[in-house]
Amino acid sequence: MNPEILRGQSFPLGATVYRDGVNFCVFSKTCAALELLFFDEPDAAEPSRVIPFDPQWNKTFYYWHIFIRGLKAGQIYGYRAYGMFEPEMGYRFDKEKILLDPYAKAVVNTENYSRQAASTRGDNCAKALKAVVVDPTVYDWEEDKPLEIPYSETVIYELHVGGFTRNSNSGLPPAKRGTYAGLIEKIPYLKDLGITAVELMPVHQFDEQDAVPPRKNYWGYSTISFFAPHCQYSFRKDPLGPVDEFRDMVKAFHRAGIEVILDVVFNHTAEGNEKGPTLSFRGLDNPMYYMLEDDNPAYYSNYSGCGNTIKANHEIAGQMIIDSLRYWVSEMHVDGFRFDLASIFSRDRDGKPMEHAPILWIIKSDPVLAGAKLIAEAWDAGGLYEVGSFAGDRFTEWNGQYRDDVRSFIKSDPKQVERLAYRIMGSPDIYPKPDREPHCSINFIACHDGFTINDLVSYNEKHNEANGENNRDGHNDNRSWNCGYEGPTNDAYVEALRNQQIKNFWTVLLVSQGTPMFLMGDEVRRSQRGNNNAYCQDNELGWFDWSDISQHADLLRFVKNLIRLTQKLHIFRIESILVMDSKSHLPNITWHGVRLHHPDWADYSRTIAFSLRHPQHDEYLHIMLNAYWKPLLFELPPLPKNKRWHRIVDTALAVPNDFCNEKTAPSVPGNYYRVLGRSSVMLMAKPY
Repeated sequence: MNPEILRGQSFPLGATVYRDGVNFCVFSKTCAALELLFFDEPDAAEPSRVIPFDPQWNKTFYYWHIFIRGLKAGQIYGYRAYGMFEPEMGYRFDKEKILLDPYAKAVVNTENYSRQAASTRGDNCAKALKAVVVDPTVYDWEEDKPLEIPYSETVIYELHVGGFTRNSNSGLPPAKRGTYAGLIEKIPYLKDLGITAVELMPVHQFDEQDAVPPRKNYWGYSTISFFAPHCQYSFRKDPLGPVDEFRDMVKAFHRAGIEVILDVVFNHTAEGNEKGPTLSFRGLDNPMYYMLEDDNPAYYSNYSGCGNTIKANHEIAGQMIIDSLRYWVSEMHVDGFRFDLASIFSRDRDGKPMEHAPILWIIKSDPVLAGAKLIAEAWDAGGLYEVGSFAGDRFTEWNGQYRDDVRSFIKSDPKQVERLAYRIMGSPDIYPKPDREPHCSINFIACHDGFTINDLVSYNEKHNEANGENNRDGHNDNRSWNCGYEGPTNDAYVEALRNQQIKNFWTVLLVSQGTPMFLMGDEVRRSQRGNNNAYCQDNELGWFDWSDISQHADLLRFVKNLIRLTQKLHIFRIESILVMDSKSHLPNITWHGVRLHHPDWADYSRTIAFSLRHPQHDEYLHIMLNAYWKPLLFELPPLPKNKRWHRIVDTALAVPNDFCNEKTAPSVPGNYYRVLGRSSVMLMAKPY
């Protein structure tokens, strides 16, 4: 027997570096034979070494393992699996395909990779994705740790790593644009903006070719490796570079007091449906990882809307998900996760909805994840909608109802006032449990999926023609209003109204109880020219335009000041639902209409006012929202003789009067305030 090749062990899965060599372990229940392949170059057409696993010696249960003495980090490798190709039985082994280790921590050959070669007959060695042996223990974290900022103090900024700095006007050298290193350069901008967390759209290695040519998958919701950072976002081009560059980015964010949350896609993979490529899971053990149709296992159950569905509540696929989450927290120091189409986790192995799904309870109780933020997109493409009922009390949730109701109110739709009141309070109608914190509602008006805030006020209809799908893709229910003209315009009145409406959105978002989240560029009116599904637009349409900072400096000033104010006030940091009693000694909210204590809940009403008080910190705010198109006179709450109302926000006023800080805010005379049509006003009680 070769003294360099030892039996190895069945744990941990993946390639694990030890002092004297590397242990490889991979799961496959039904393969007949397995080979470990080493390569000298990422695009090598042939392996430099082929090591067969002895099923009697290198296998324990269904885990294939082997130890290679003297091997070090940096080795490029892959697998070949032999077995039945019987799709009608669920088996899709293909000995001609190089398979990526499901636990690969770095991926190479992305420049020469061919999705087509992985989808058709024939050897794809030169054009296959390959894994790299990584030793995560050698990085110097310099005592860095996840920040664990409370939700009550959190403001989330959703951004795309590539799109944030890829524009030529980003001020970065070409090699750094669209990279983790480039993102480090922009931390001062994000810090000054006032956000406390970045939520990165998918950074797990994904298949950019999973789109209709010549377009490519820009957003990244097409994962192929749940442990490897996407190498195309790396400034460094050596095989191990993306891992350390990602960690450099995390460490830099933490030094700035900003958390890093990953948008993770554990609901499907890039292997797609029965016509898709054989990249990894399908070629190792297809029925262990994917839900297959009962009546014909040649076809994949599609609750993700993307061709296949991961069998999250199977012990093998579920264990991989848990191991991935642990890895990104313990070895990559991320602060949390946003789970794309998380309701798929609530489906059993056959796709049926289930209570007490094992994968969810394991995630919520795992000690490694105890300090991590867990954010669920609590629905899936199969119709399962669980906002307000997702598992337990550990997960927070994207509040899609908040998005829809705020959009409808600002647009001046009828029957929205009572719904808006619930959203402002943290949606107690959706989250009725008495111990449910309001910050478990992730409030947002726009995210990557849909119109930007600018396009909400600039387009009545979606304009997705650039996607090549005849404008059939993307949401049809956008609840948008173009303010009188479709698309960009030089009309000063329309532009002023759009600015005012955008400031209304921002005001409602930041005075609502709950955790606010907004999309990159919404602070400077970033536009996608009416495209509400820019998943394949890796171009200026999908990128951050850095010229917007100067062009829309007035809005940026408004947003930054409003974030600073609400972050400073204790009334927006409480961890319980507000009491609806103005005489209470607890933080409270009181509802009004144009008359004090007379909120108008009628279907035709388009106005609401409310007072926020935090007696222990002497905070008292009065907020008036007028979505009606004409001015209205609102009655103001009386104050003691030594205090006056001062105007902080009036979205109908021009800069700099749209926002005044506490020191310069003018006092408001009299007992009434005239709120102009389609505008929002915030007053603060201060000593006279």
